[in-house]
Parts: sequence; structure tokens; C-alpha cells
Amino acid sequence: MLGLGTLSRKVFGSPNDRIIKSVRPLVAKINALEPEFKALSDQGLKDKTAELQRRAQAGESLDDLLPEAFANCREGARRAIGLRAYDVQLMGGIFLHRGNIAEMKTGEGKTLVSTFPAYLNALTGKGVHVVTVNDYLAKRDAGWMSKVHGQLGLTVGVVYPFQPEDEKRQAYRCDITYATNNELGFDYLRDNMKNSIEEMAQRGHNYAIVDEVDSILIDEARTPLIISGPTQDRSDLYVAADKVIPAVTEEHFKLDEKTRNVTFTEEGNEFIEQELHRVGLLPEGQSLYDPESTTLVHHITQALRAHKLYQKDQHYIVRDGEVMLIDEFTGRMMKGRRLSEGLHQAIEAKEGVKIQPENVTLASVTFQNYFRLYDKLSGMTGTAATEAEEFMEIYKLGVVEVPTNRGVNRTDEHDQVFRTAAEKYRGVVASIKEAHEKGQPILVGTTSIEKSEMLSQMLTAEGITHNVLNARQHEQEAQIVADAGKLGAVTIATNMAGRGTDIQLGGSVDMKVMDALAANPDADPDELRAQVEASHADEKAKVLEAGGLFVLATERHESRRIDNQLRGRSGRQGDPGRSAFFLSLEDDLMRIFGSERLDKVLSTLGMKEGEAIVHPWVNKSLEKAQAKVEGRNFDMRKNLLKFDDVMNDQRKAIFSQRMEIMAAEDLSEIAQDMRHQVIEDLVDEYMPPKSYPDSWEVEGLHEAIREALALDLPIAEWASEEGVDQNDIRDRLFAASDEMMAEKLAQFGPEQMKLSEKQVLLQAIDARWREHLLRLEHLRSVVGFRGYAQRDPLSEYKTEGFTLFETMLGSLRKDVTQRLAQIRPLTDEERQAMLAQMMQERGITIQKPQEAPQEAAAQPNVPQEQGPSDDIDPSVWANVGRNDPCPCGSGDKFKHCHGKLV
Repeated sequence: MLGLGTLSRKVFGSPNDRIIKSVRPLVAKINALEPEFKALSDQGLKDKTAELQRRAQAGESLDDLLPEAFANCREGARRAIGLRAYDVQLMGGIFLHRGNIAEMKTGEGKTLVSTFPAYLNALTGKGVHVVTVNDYLAKRDAGWMSKVHGQLGLTVGVVYPFQPEDEKRQAYRCDITYATNNELGFDYLRDNMKNSIEEMAQRGHNYAIVDEVDSILIDEARTPLIISGPTQDRSDLYVAADKVIPAVTEEHFKLDEKTRNVTFTEEGNEFIEQELHRVGLLPEGQSLYDPESTTLVHHITQALRAHKLYQKDQHYIVRDGEVMLIDEFTGRMMKGRRLSEGLHQAIEAKEGVKIQPENVTLASVTFQNYFRLYDKLSGMTGTAATEAEEFMEIYKLGVVEVPTNRGVNRTDEHDQVFRTAAEKYRGVVASIKEAHEKGQPILVGTTSIEKSEMLSQMLTAEGITHNVLNARQHEQEAQIVADAGKLGAVTIATNMAGRGTDIQLGGSVDMKVMDALAANPDADPDELRAQVEASHADEKAKVLEAGGLFVLATERHESRRIDNQLRGRSGRQGDPGRSAFFLSLEDDLMRIFGSERLDKVLSTLGMKEGEAIVHPWVNKSLEKAQAKVEGRNFDMRKNLLKFDDVMNDQRKAIFSQRMEIMAAEDLSEIAQDMRHQVIEDLVDEYMPPKSYPDSWEVEGLHEAIREALALDLPIAEWASEEGVDQNDIRDRLFAASDEMMAEKLAQFGPEQMKLSEKQVLLQAIDARWREHLLRLEHLRSVVGFRGYAQRDPLSEYKTEGFTLFETMLGSLRKDVTQRLAQIRPLTDEERQAMLAQMMQERGITIQKPQEAPQEAAAQPNVPQEQGPSDDIDPSVWANVGRNDPCPCGSGDKFKHCHGKLV
């Protein structure tokens, strides 16, 4: 008997079905335009783009332009790369344009789908960002899709790490920019540390299309992006702390694998204290609980985490004397990424490699708050439905499941559960052997480098030829993936999620052509391709006959999406395929999330060694365990976001203030407001309102004004005058400070004064913001303990965070006022001394020019070589721009050289 929900879906269709049905008329409209656009010349396609741009920028809505834009883009793609988009690809593009997540199975051509909304939204001239999970995909997709957009007259840029600044700015000014989520976030932070709008790379956040959206907006969203700078070197302390940990036994610490946390027990604290006294790290008479021991406790705790939570070849590898983190979702090395709060240094001490200095946060942002900056956001992935609640709650993104172009023809077998890991791996090898003998290509998914290499050894012992793809073989990724679909190929891969590459049955034609050309450079490329395609068709037919790609997973991941992505590598575009999961009760997920009950069931059944249990109930219970973990991870991300939202409001206020300062022509009013506010605060402090003159701290105010404004004023005389109150004193201080700044304006000149004010304001904001971030970090680390006193940590964080922000603004006003009061122009002597020192540092010697012969003066047409004295004498220079090269020849900008302010 059908349930009510099932029955209603059969009658009315699911909500997703109704959404799909609603866009079919629009797809039909695009298809009806196809003959018209096919008739256009290549120039005609570009002219159409120019026409659509004019209409979009004149105010016509993008929804109205969509049919023509999509028809133009489809024709451009057909001509540029030989691909004509299917109707379901147009549907995916429509959902992306509407600000949704399009869930499309692996192999449905998501890279091409993104060109449609990217092209349409780029017509406004505000820029579109296409976001990928790694630099390889960003460059690959930009290179490939730039042919399509180039055919239509749009420009495409790509952003990557360590890119020259000018090239990066140019890439962001293109109509469509491809970049990774990391680089976009870091560029946003870097831009808000720049000193002028011209130096900034990004030009706003109009529209983003996020590829592998679940990986970027969910998996990676647990970790904030942090730009940091080095602090003092404490490598000796890390090494010393590391030497103590090997003596720690299981009774000394408590490990919680569910929350990935490790803490010392009471016995552990006593033992560590004794050990630290013994090795001389903790002075006699000092306890671990004393305030002076805070730093030492921090180092010991991080050393414990490094040893008990972070495993080599699973969470990191050591390459070229450097600890490289491994992305748990893609299995890739994360070059340049480091763990914060000294944990990375603790791992370096554990592995005996060079310890890099600890860092202090200069700027940070979470992916959630970065991507919520965009006016419109959309995404695409093969697996998003399981996280639909989180996408809607945090990003306001709906998930639409787009139907496949052809039906999925893959057999998904029930999970096989063994008692032990050893039995499981024997079963895996037997299954690989069976499939390999009939020529079926096999993709084996593992969860760590260590396990992939252990399985590799087992296959080698059985004489089975295979490839291994993990962080160690990162460079050979393209070749290994290209070969994975060949007849009889066996590929062991660590986490295939987010690799963005299809495994083609029979192998990759393009890769085969490249190999053939490399082997025979003189051959005709067209003839060679024809030969390769003919042999490829034969091999593909044999692979199809063998059953297509067999995906064999050796463990379930915490997230169902990662498992579904691995499965999705098989059975693309209607191809046959097969997937199976081999598990054991010793797997992390089974062990941590309740395998005891299942173990009892298996024991009761009296299973023999090597036997596996296969039943739909097992699949159901595993899915429930995964759903629990996903829910817990969602709560962690929500909690992180709640705390970051507090900082985000402050970050937006500071960053927008910086933008206003950089864009402003004249900042004298802001500087004056700050100066007057400082004076008001000081007067209120030393001469409280409604107080009697005999209680005023006149001497204290005199000193405070001298320190803040560099003014020695007769405040005591003013205060002794008959009838003078606080308001009079304040007004006189206002007038004296305004007069002082007017004199500085006359000394510097208007242009120089504006630049001075801008420079001082930006420097003060940056310095105070860095200190504020550090205080918020410290507050965040201790506020959790307030829960023990029945106080909500988040409310406490909000209240104290706001108080700290107000304090920071007060300090900022004082800083700016003090610095502006103290600046003065350089004297000629100081300029010459600075120049001489700079020339000496650069190894340049200055020779006095010899007197020119009399006859040279009578020959005005003969070019005369100028002596260096004119070049380095600032008095003879014309008005030099602040950003122009300094005429002294140092190579620096004028503002950093002779135009430098004291």
C-alpha cells in the first residue's frame, strides 16, 4: 500500500518536478531561436553580444534577455569547442541564473553549463566570478571556456596564487574571471589592506557561480581564511614540549574522536607537571595552574594534539623538509596552508623538521561571510540534496535536481560489512582480481595515503598492474585520471571528490593524441587523431562489454555526498557501470559511531572469517550514522558562523571606512572630528561635567593635551579666569588645535597635507584592527568557559566584542590625532642626510660634476650630459607626483623616498 506522501507525488509530482516543468517553455523558446543564430556570421555573434550589452546596461532585465543570450552562447560554444548544449544543460543554466544550486550528475557537462549564466550576467559589465576548488581546474576551465566567450566577444581572466599584481588586477577586470575560493577570499582580505583604490584587485562582488558548491560552501567552510604575519620565534619551546609527550600514556589523556578533541586527565596534569619540573621547563614552586604557566600549557596542549590527533600520511605529509597539510575531502596537498595557534609548529617539532615562526592574524574571514557578500550567488555539483537545509539557512540557496540527459545505467550494490579490516582488504583484492580478469576498469577509493599504499602493496603481491593517485602523485593526476577508464585499468585514488575530471571509458582521446604526437612529432595531427579515435572506439566497445567502470570504495566517508561523488564517477551519460562499498567494523565511521551493536549481531549470526554481511538494513543504519555526523558538522559550522557574524559586522564597518578614506579627496573634516572628539573626551576626563573648578585636574589635562596634540597651552591660566567653565576650555582647545593644523597646512601645502592625512588614517586603522583581531581571538578562546556559570558564551562574546570595538575606535582617534599633530616637513639637511644614507645603502657614489668647458655653452644643439647633482637636488625638481618614480634614481616611488613624511 502506498503512503500518502508517495501517492500525492504520483498525482501532483514532487516540488522538484514542478520546478523542472516550469522552465520547459523557456527552453523551447531558446530552441526556437537556434536557426536564427546559426545563420549569423562569427562577427554577427559578437555584434549580438554588443547589442545585448547595450540593452542590459540601458536597464532591460536579464530575464528578458535570457532566451537570446542563451541561444547566442549555445551557438558560440558549438562553433568554438564543438559542443552543442543539451536541453538539460540549458535548464541547469537557467537555475544558476536564478540564484539556485543546480544538482547535476557527474559527466553531465557542468563546465559548459556555467558558460550560459556567466555570459548572461556578464552583459551588465559588473563582472562574474566562476569559482573552482583548485588552481588546476581554474586554469583548465578558463582556458577551455575562454574559447566560447572569446567567440562571443567577452574577455576571460584567471586568478591564481603568487600572480603578479598587475596581471591579477587585469584578470579581475575581465568580463568573466575564473578563480579558486581560497584566492578570492584572500584577495578580498589583501584588498582591504591596500593603501589606495588603484592598488585593489577586486572590483566588487556582483555574481558568483560556485563549481563543486558543496565542497566549497560546506566542507571547507569549517576553516576560516586567515592572513597572518610572523611573531617572535619560539621553536625551542615547541621542541622542548614535544620531548615530554612520548612519556604520556593512555591514562594521562582523554581522546574524543567524534569532536576531534584531546585533553589531559587529572592524572595527566599531575604527570606533566612533574615532567616539566624534571626537565626544567617549569620553575620550582610554580604550578601549571599559575597565570605565568599559560604559554607553557598552550605549547604542551598543542604538542599533545599533534601526536594524538594528527597522523602522518593521513592529515599531512612531509615533503622537502616541510609539513604539508592534506585536504581531507580531495586528498590534495594544500600548499601554503598552515594550522593556526601553534599547532602546525607542534607537528613540525614532532616530525623533526625546521619550525617556522608562529603567526599573528592580520585579517580573517569565513567562506560563509565572504560568499554572502555577492549580490547573487549560485552553484553546481553532483551532490547537494542531502545538505539542502544548510544551503537555504546560511546562503538562501535553493537546490534543484536537474534530470540527466540519458538515464543512469549503473548498478549500486549493497554495502558489504566484514568483521575486521584485514578481512575487508582481502575481500577488496579478491573483487578487484575478479573484475580485472574480465578487463573491467576499476577505480578504488581510499581515505588516506597510508591505506592507498598498503592496498597498492597487496595488489603488487598479486601481480596486478595499477596506478596510485594521492597527494604524493599529485603532479601525475591528469595522466592517471585519463588512463583510469582504459580496458583492465586499476586505479587507487584517495578521495575523488571535487577533482572535476571525468573518467572516460576507453581512456581520454585528447591525452592519447598528445602522447601520439609526442612520440611522432612529424605526423599529421588530423590523421593521427583519426587513427586514435578509431582504436579508441574499439577499446571503448570492449570496456562497455566488460560492464563499464567499477567503483569500489574501501570505506564510507563522514559525508554521504563524498560517497555519492565517488559513485558518480561511474555510469556517466547512460554508460553502464557498477559501484560497491566494502566496510569493516574497524573503519573509523563504524568504530566511532556505534559498531558495538552491529558487532553483537554479527557474532550472534556466527559469521565465519572472511564472510561479509550484505543487507539493505545495514545500508540504512550507515546512512543514519552519516546523517548524524553531517548534522553535528552543520552545528559546528553554524556555531563558527554565529561567532564570525559578530566580527563580520565590525569587519564590514572597518573595511567600508577604509574604502571611504581611500576614495575621499579631502579628509580634513574627518581628522578634525577625531581631534575634537579626543579633546572632548580629555576635558570630560579631567574636568567632569557639573564639577567644581577646585576638583579639576588642570595639570593632568595640560600633560594629556601636550601628549595628544603636541601643544603646550596655558590651561592653568585659563582655568583660573573668572567665569570660565569646561565648555570655554574645550572651545579654546578646539581653536588652538585648529590653528596648529592650519599652520601645518600652510607648511605642507594642500596636496601634501591631504596625502599625509590619508596615510596616517589608513596606517592607524590597520594597526588598531590587527590588535583588535588578536583580542577577539583571545576572547573567543576563553568565552566558552562562561557556560559553566550558566551564561551564554555567544551573548558574552557579542557584548564584550562590542565593548572592545568601541575601545578600539577611541584608541584609533587618539592615534590619528597624535600622529597628525607630530608630523612636519623634512628640512633640507634631513633630506640630504636621508638621501646620502639611501645612496650608501645601495652602493651608489655621488661625484661632484666638473665645470663644463666654455665652448660647450656655445653649442646649444649638442646634448650635454647632466651632472648628478641636479638629479639629487630636490630644490630643482618640478612638481613630482606621489606615485611617480623618485627623480633621485633610487627606483622607489617618490612618496616612499624624497616625498616621505616624518
